[in-house]
Amino acid sequence: MRKPVLCALALALTSLAAAQTPVPWAYKGRTGPMNWGKLDPAYRACSAGRQQSPIDIRHAHLNKALKPIDFHYLAGPATLENTGRTVMVHVDPGSYILVDGVRYNLLGFDFHSPSEEAVKGRLTDMDVQLIHKSADGKYAIIAVRLVENMDAPNATLAMLWEQLPTTPGAKGQVTAMVNAGGLLPADRGYWTYTGSLTTPPCTEGVRWFVMENSISIGRAQYRAFTTLYPMNSRPLQDSHGRRIEANE
Repeated sequence: MRKPVLCALALALTSLAAAQTPVPWAYKGRTGPMNWGKLDPAYRACSAGRQQSPIDIRHAHLNKALKPIDFHYLAGPATLENTGRTVMVHVDPGSYILVDGVRYNLLGFDFHSPSEEAVKGRLTDMDVQLIHKSADGKYAIIAVRLVENMDAPNATLAMLWEQLPTTPGAKGQVTAMVNAGGLLPADRGYWTYTGSLTTPPCTEGVRWFVMENSISIGRAQYRAFTTLYPMNSRPLQDSHGRRIEANE
């Protein structure tokens, strides 16, 4: 009787492992953005949601009551991970932002080519999205648009790109003191709206802050990333009348 019990247990563990393994998705082909919502019931919001991201930023309403984002970013080592869809930079705990008195801890940041968010219909060469999470599990994302400029490489990217992992699954360790603040524009004006994660499961209720000003990325830096991922952006989503506000 022991053998059937063990077989049943093994089958249950296998089923559990399968349930915990995300269904594969991509930026093109049969598992691309147009089909994300059909790949798995957990991804349903990708096609059925009404607050999806990214969107085209236009007709923003000035809200003088919006306060500046309070950035508390610490310098420290970082780990770069080539996920097979982007390059994700993981940072040590301790960096955070304060928005309306709520603390959102910085988890890391990743890159997209071209930018996912548009401003009045125009995309930039790339973007970086700094991903934050509050103690109660709510997400806040800071999006910074990057514009290729041969004569203006970014110093923070220069440190990171020295360890840029070029194959899916590979990682690079940066021991130098990296500060995510080096990826922010000097002028911290922003547009904000309620949206979603831009990858499956496309979870909604995310606070988006798109910096009004872009930053430069050097031509060699731009080419190093786009050689790996020439296109890893989700198409623009319908705003469904959502209100976009500007703080200045």
